[in-house]
Amino acid sequence: MAKTLAILLVSAFLVPVCLTAAASPRPLVLWHGLGDSYASPGMLEFASMIKNVHPGIFVHSVYIEEELDKDRQAGFYGNVNTQLDLVANQLANILELKDGFDGIGFSQGGQFLRAYVERYNSPPVHNLLTFGSQHMGISDIPTCRPYDFICQAARRATKKAVYSPWAQANLVQAQYFRDPANLETYLTASSFLPSINNEYPQNRNQTYSKNLASLNALVLIMFTQDKTVVPKESAWFGSEVVDSFSSSQRVLRPVSSRFIIPMHLQPLYIEDWIGLRSLDEKGSVIFDTCEGEHMQIGDCWENFVRNWIGNLNLSEPVSHSQVR
Repeated sequence: MAKTLAILLVSAFLVPVCLTAAASPRPLVLWHGLGDSYASPGMLEFASMIKNVHPGIFVHSVYIEEELDKDRQAGFYGNVNTQLDLVANQLANILELKDGFDGIGFSQGGQFLRAYVERYNSPPVHNLLTFGSQHMGISDIPTCRPYDFICQAARRATKKAVYSPWAQANLVQAQYFRDPANLETYLTASSFLPSINNEYPQNRNQTYSKNLASLNALVLIMFTQDKTVVPKESAWFGSEVVDSFSSSQRVLRPVSSRFIIPMHLQPLYIEDWIGLRSLDEKGSVIFDTCEGEHMQIGDCWENFVRNWIGNLNLSEPVSHSQVR
């Protein structure tokens, strides 16, 4: 009799906890890459596959424009800082995200989600996964075929204009173009990347470093054969080393033979400008790869989604202290 009474008493305390601890997967926010839109067939299929892995998960795909063609165009044309303000307001008004979410950014969507974490992070991001993202920018545009002189001329013209005020206000790729042979111009003219990488010596934003360091995990995924992102190691916070020529004398090495400064040797990391070192020293920066060229994800996504996305949220977490 006493044993039965004891079981009933324990049950009486446990039942309320069980009733209030309704578990659901942590919601997910996706930000598509260049040339895509928030509700393209590929993005819809990806969201569907995630829902198969994590039944019941809420997935929101970031959009700049609700019309698909206009949203795709916004990946090429627009002011990134203005777009980030729009997205921050968008996320803040989605009830399902109010307690925080995980994020997956594809290509440029990855550094844009990182910028959201640093500048806003309300609601907060828990785990952030970036696929082939240009965290240290791009130091070159995609190369041309041999003897394609028209392409090469257009490429040179584009690079000369990339730091013009018009390009920095209107061309999305220009706003994360980081020419390592012309860093002085990059720092004075570039409107986006130097800010989120806290590269302004007299104006380091401490909020950026605090917010990024608050992540549970930052998972940096590089495509092993990436020829679209130059250098591909930008996905791991790597940047190109330039030969000791002035910018007017610069001779570009072939992509395959460029020297790279890895994340751990970047001033950004060593001096912890954005909280990356603090995050890494907690064991919360994860480097990984997908085999193949840029955004050839294939089945590479699934282990990342199983390991880092959709952890259960509890409305009232169950702990030993609640069993009284």
